[in-house]
Amino acid sequence: MTTYDNVIALLDAHQASYRVTEHEAIGQTDVISAIRGNDLNQAAKAMVLEVTMPEGADARYLLAIVPGDCKINFKSAARAIGGKKSSFAAPEKAQALTGCVMGAVPPFSFDDRLALRVDERLRDVGTLCSTQGL
Repeated sequence: MTTYDNVIALLDAHQASYRVTEHEAIGQTDVISAIRGNDLNQAAKAMVLEVTMPEGADARYLLAIVPGDCKINFKSAARAIGGKKSSFAAPEKAQALTGCVMGAVPPFSFDDRLALRVDERLRDVGTLCSTQGL
């Protein structure tokens, strides 16, 4: 089952209201938001981060979801899972963990190695818009 299939199955299982808009996997939130017709703050920008853990522990991976009109705070993101600092994961690793190309990562994790944290500001935006690779 693809990541897209997993997302659709999850949304359907919870009877979520959604619509699918097909477009290229473009990693520019402002461009995609214009295509979808949503405000930037309604866009769920998904970023795969590599998090440095304390005391020499192996790095962990985090799927950080922030509003489209915000930038990621790498230190706060790392602290959210007990880490010291974070940076963008290598594209190959991010694709392996999400099953999606960059620019088409949904705000869902279906891999136990990829922790998920969602910025609480997304809670009150009404309709949430996200990209998903097809």
